[in-house]
Amino acid sequence: MGQTISEKILSDKSEQTVEAGDYVIARTDVCLTQDGTGPLAVRQFEAVGFDRVADPERTALFLDHAAPSPRRELSNDHMRLRDFASAYGCRLVDIGEGICHQIAVEDLVRPGDIEIGADSHTCTGGALGAFATGMGSTDVAVGMALGKTWLKVPHSFKIVVEGDLPQGVYPKDLMLHLIGTIGADGATYKALEFHGSTIERMAMPGRITLANMAVEAGAKTGLFASDELTRQWLARHRREHDFRAIEADPDAAYERTIEIDAGTLAPTVSFPHTVDNTRPVHEAGDVPIQQVFLGSCTNGRLDDLRVFADIVRGRQRAGGTRVIVTPASPRVLRDALDEGIISTLVEFGATVTTPGCGACVGVHGGVLGDGEACLATTNRNFKGRMGNPDAFIYLGSPATAAATALAGRIADPREEV
Repeated sequence: MGQTISEKILSDKSEQTVEAGDYVIARTDVCLTQDGTGPLAVRQFEAVGFDRVADPERTALFLDHAAPSPRRELSNDHMRLRDFASAYGCRLVDIGEGICHQIAVEDLVRPGDIEIGADSHTCTGGALGAFATGMGSTDVAVGMALGKTWLKVPHSFKIVVEGDLPQGVYPKDLMLHLIGTIGADGATYKALEFHGSTIERMAMPGRITLANMAVEAGAKTGLFASDELTRQWLARHRREHDFRAIEADPDAAYERTIEIDAGTLAPTVSFPHTVDNTRPVHEAGDVPIQQVFLGSCTNGRLDDLRVFADIVRGRQRAGGTRVIVTPASPRVLRDALDEGIISTLVEFGATVTTPGCGACVGVHGGVLGDGEACLATTNRNFKGRMGNPDAFIYLGSPATAAATALAGRIADPREEV
């Protein structure tokens, strides 16, 4: 019997042939934590009595969730992480240097890697053909110290997407549709493997969006075969030497196969307060929006900013609807500046903030007021997610965000493109 991508990677890293349901102790390649979870990981590392980090060059501590810090308590956490990185020779990604998951796919993760992170959206790295997964801070502290971790080999769902995405429909819409179809717990501890002609043609930023949101269906990881588009992505980031071809065997066994006709999809919105509470945008009704947020590890890449800018160029945002744009990394910001995208956004009336997580987690940079509603390109719309349990978060694509910013209410991007 052939193997899925997960089974292949976990076999390699545990030096044995494994199948779904097995438990393994496997070598880790990348360990990351951030300023929300990192302080606990550091405390646990010290409490256990570890005195070394197994691979300092591929252990990264990110100051991205509160960047720059809005409170003294968070500033003190930043100091602790800076001190730890200095003491153990780890990589420190300081404020303004980008979101952990974006920097990981730009600079750290390779096809065939095991990436663990004290952040649920670590699964983003699966876009490059890595087994990437979030863990608790204690598990990541152990991984940092020992260079290995234990895992249950997940069963896999084969997600087959065929056809062309219609005009105005983007990978974010595809992922919201999938989550709405199977539910927020429909793939608990499964690996989502993405296949089909739509996926084979999908540029890496779109794949990153899909992998990033795998956890919103409960999945352990979201995976793509590494191919020529993967190689091109690595080459653009001066890492072509990191390429390794990895794909599932033709006779691999899957617990479930889900087939999607891309041509039938429409722009999709998640309504409060769960990601699987989805509906096509043309069925959204009249929903006024006070804030639009373009950014996050889900949709803060250059392609996302470009889609938004192309729709709003030469126009003005709706009165009463503020727009916040947060690039996912300095590289995204520089490229957007070079293309004139940032000028377009500022002329439109957007506020552009420091690369990082920004308003996504509700620590700073766009906390909502009581009763306010935000259309965000992020991955979660849980009650209180953006800092106020009395506010409302809707999720959509960058195109839907642009149309909404123009209309001042949830709007269909197909009417603007």
